Amino acid sequence: MITQTITLLGNRGYRGDSAGTTLTESSGKNLAAVLASDSWVNNSATTGDPITLSSLTIDANKSGNPTGGDAVIIRSWNTVVSDLRIRNAQGNGLRVTNTSKNGTTLTNTQVNGTIRASFVTGSGGNGIYVQDSGNSVTDWNLTDNWIASSGGNGIRTENAAGWTIERNHVYGVGGTGIDADRLFATSIGDNYIEDFNTNGIGVTVQGDAASTISGNRIFHFSGSGTTYLAVRQVNYGAGQIAVVGNTIRGAGTGVGLSYQQGGNSLTVTSTGNLVTGVTTARSVGSGVTVTSGV
Repeated sequence: MITQTITLLGNRGYRGDSAGTTLTESSGKNLAAVLASDSWVNNSATTGDPITLSSLTIDANKSGNPTGGDAVIIRSWNTVVSDLRIRNAQGNGLRVTNTSKNGTTLTNTQVNGTIRASFVTGSGGNGIYVQDSGNSVTDWNLTDNWIASSGGNGIRTENAAGWTIERNHVYGVGGTGIDADRLFATSIGDNYIEDFNTNGIGVTVQGDAASTISGNRIFHFSGSGTTYLAVRQVNYGAGQIAVVGNTIRGAGTGVGLSYQQGGNSLTVTSTGNLVTGVTTARSVGSGVTVTSGV
C-alpha cells in the first residue's frame, strides 16, 4: 500500500514483474499523485531526465481517497511509459505536464516521449491528459492504448504539436474521446472511439504546418455526444488539415463532420469519409475552404 508519492528519479527504469505487480494508494492519504517525476515533486524549472516506467498496475483507490489527485504524473523528457494498468484515479489517470507540484512551469522543452500499450480506466478526470500552458510538451507518440470510463475526456492534449496519436481505443467517456488543441504537424489516425458525450474527436488547429486526421472509426451506441469529428477553430494564421478515410456511424442524430473557421483561414482536404446514421453528414462554417485534394 502506498502512503506517500513515489518519486521517479531520472535516468532510471521502473518495471514490475508483470501488470500483476500492483501499487495501491492507501485509503485516506489523498495523494496528489501515486507516482511522479522528480522534477514535478521538486518544483524544478527544467524537465526531468529520461524515465522508463513499465509492467505495473497503479490503483489510485478513488473510493478511499475522495480528494485524491492523479495516478501517474510525468514531467520528464525522452520518457517511455508502457504496459501499465492505471485505474481509479480521482483526477487524471496519466498526466504529462509542463507544470510542477507548486505551479512552476518549464523553461525548457519536454519532447520525444512515448506512451504505449497501457490500459487507463475509471479516472474521475481525463484518462490521459497532456497539460502544457507553454510550448514544451511536443513531439510525443501516444499509441496502442485503451482508455475507458473517464469522467472527463479519454485523451486530452492542450498542446498536440508534433504528436502522433494512433491506434488507441477510447470508450465510455464523459466528455470527448480525443480532445486535442494546437494541432501542428500532428497525426491522429486509426483510433477506435465509441460512446462519448461531446465529440468523438475534437481539435483546434495552428497555422503553418498541416495535420492529418485519418482512418479513425467513431461510433455512438450510447451517450449524448452530438458531433463526431469536429475541427472547432484555427488559433492563428492559415490552418490546413486533411480529414481522410474516417468511418462514422451514429444513432440517428448529430453531425458527422464539422469544419469551423473560428475567425482565421481554414482549408480542409476532406475525402473518402463514410458518414451514416447522423442528421447532418457535414457542416461547413463560413470562410472554410473544403477540397478533395489531388
